[in-house]
Amino acid sequence: MKAPAVRIATYNLQKCVGLDMRRRPGRTLDVIAATGADLVVLQEADKRLAPRPAALPHDMAEAEGWRILPFGAPGGSIGWHGNAMLARPGLNIIRTAHLDLPGLEPRGAILAELDTPVGPLRVVGLHLGLVRRYRRLQLSTITRYLDRAPTMPTVLAGDFNEWRRSSWLERAAPGLRFLPTPPSFPAPRPVARLDRIAHCDRLQVQAFDHHAENPAQIASDHLPVWAEFTPAA
Repeated sequence: MKAPAVRIATYNLQKCVGLDMRRRPGRTLDVIAATGADLVVLQEADKRLAPRPAALPHDMAEAEGWRILPFGAPGGSIGWHGNAMLARPGLNIIRTAHLDLPGLEPRGAILAELDTPVGPLRVVGLHLGLVRRYRRLQLSTITRYLDRAPTMPTVLAGDFNEWRRSSWLERAAPGLRFLPTPPSFPAPRPVARLDRIAHCDRLQVQAFDHHAENPAQIASDHLPVWAEFTPAA
């Protein structure tokens, strides 16, 4: 019998505007569905200016069978600082939270604790800043929060905006392992691993990859990255 598993993806939507400069949320949803993920962590899911309406409309996502986790505002954004999560049926919410992050530009992270086929699971979605100094502070803020939180299998997923090798990420997030996922940016010919997934030792990785099949190469400037987890033996 196959062990229970959960697949998590992270995807920077670029507000559903593709490299053809067309905003096509339906195309974005096709890419998301093609990852096969049970939970998708999104960045740039809302438009930038207040009141930050959703770039990915609620009704379209829900019509495709996704549950929008409650980080945004009904009828407005679907996330917080552009970060959002979509879940398939079978994942039930235990708790959600917003995390304020330091920096010159407004940044935040979102956190969901879920009941999943692999048991309780905490997922943190993030989009770190453009300046490395602030990325370090932002990741440290998240890890300090996790240090104070009750112990639970944990995954970090998002756009880390880090072009260089990730050794400092490992040092800034002790107890978490960053997967060597393939490059995800820019989508047509990826060379940078901006989009990353990290996990604690209470989870075992079964597989991971980016999703590069069309229309992913044109739907955003990023490719989605995914990983599949089972409980650690």
